[in-house]
Amino acid sequence: MLFGDEHVQRYRETDGAEGHDWQGTTVLILTTTGRRSGQPRSTPLIYGRHGDDYLVVASKGGAPSNPAWYGNLEADPTVEVQVKGDRFTARARTASREEKPELWREMVSRWPAYDTYQTKTERDIPVVVLERS
Repeated sequence: MLFGDEHVQRYRETDGAEGHDWQGTTVLILTTTGRRSGQPRSTPLIYGRHGDDYLVVASKGGAPSNPAWYGNLEADPTVEVQVKGDRFTARARTASREEKPELWREMVSRWPAYDTYQTKTERDIPVVVLERS
């Protein structure tokens, strides 16, 4: 099973032929700029769609803190996204309180464990909207 750095490498080498479809859902590669290092950091993430936008969830499996990639995009919201062979620049933003319920439902339909993750933590797990630049 692929995930992490190996997942990113195989996804990139095959334009997503290996790694886009994963455990019954779909995955993109999100590349943020490290807020301390300034280096690119790539992460495979389950995604959904809302209109033209892509959606990802900063769940970290329900851990008490947000994943590092979320802190990176808060510091610099300009990110690179790869969906299969399509690579593009996007602007990342956290879904507003008003729009989150609809977007959360979309993401739970793609990965039902998100609801379980939310019960494991007191933090409000963010949904991130990726708007193509």
